[in-house]
Amino acid sequence: MRNEEPAGEPYSSRPVRRGALWGAVVWTLGVLALLLALPQLAGDRLPDPVATHWSGRDPDGSMSLTAASLFPAAVWLLTALGTGAALRFRPGRGRGAHGTVLAATGVLLTGAQTSIVHANLDRARWQDAAPMGIEVVLIIVAAGAAGVLTWLATRPAATAPAEPGTPVLDLPAGQRLVWLSSAANPWMQVVAALFGLLSAGALLALVGGLGMPDWPGIVLFGLSSVVLLLCSSVRVRVSPHGLDVAFGPFGLPARHLAPGELVSARVEQLTARQAGGWGYRAYRGGSTVFLRRGECLVVRTKRGTDFAVSVDDAERGAALLNALIARADAPTR
Repeated sequence: MRNEEPAGEPYSSRPVRRGALWGAVVWTLGVLALLLALPQLAGDRLPDPVATHWSGRDPDGSMSLTAASLFPAAVWLLTALGTGAALRFRPGRGRGAHGTVLAATGVLLTGAQTSIVHANLDRARWQDAAPMGIEVVLIIVAAGAAGVLTWLATRPAATAPAEPGTPVLDLPAGQRLVWLSSAANPWMQVVAALFGLLSAGALLALVGGLGMPDWPGIVLFGLSSVVLLLCSSVRVRVSPHGLDVAFGPFGLPARHLAPGELVSARVEQLTARQAGGWGYRAYRGGSTVFLRRGECLVVRTKRGTDFAVSVDDAERGAALLNALIARADAPTR
């Protein structure tokens, strides 16, 4: 069977975007909740009005406690709605910029809200609020870092186009084809975002002086968020160099298997029970990256173990990988 790619189209499937959408929704609602809750949680320890603007290190402007909660929340909602509108009506423009704006603005606003609460805490008047200094620099740096990391995590991966008219399985000498695909589990990404927000909220409350430190809870939720995020999405690449599997939004950690290390590739239909559970699992004499039920790309290594990953368009990935394995095993003259 000779399947061919249309001219000019990459030999890959489109990446799954539901997880990113759900992550943006959870991030938007979580930041909104923090902006509204932080001043109210400390309401009995804050003056009314509270200082909200500083000239140099000294406060020179104020808002009522209610306005101090609603104003940044309104700015955040307008930012989220504007970003959502841009993504809806101009999806192809500045891909990756939408998440960057949401991440940087969310960190900037929550950091500013936390610093305002901390500066006004246990003050009789807003004019007595603590001066602002290094906090401003740290908030700006944190917002910039969040934007850069989000851009790195959401930028489109480079794809290598196939030659038009090139057969999938028959690889002439010197022919180089690349197959790219991805898969994600949106529910794991949502839970990771929730755990991250819980950890961040507890840390912000601690920084703002609103409670006793609960370091075990902060660390537990933070680590759980990172582990779930790394296990919730995968990008797979088959090239003349072999099979590359990259985990999480940053493509780290990653696993590489050269064609010479493999015996064969195949497609299996698996359920969570058959795969041993969700995420990264050591199971069935090998390991499995299981993100959704259905077709999985399974490779048998020369050590006798299997490695399976649930990914879209697995059949063509296995076909190309088998061709590369056959080429690697062919005797050289």
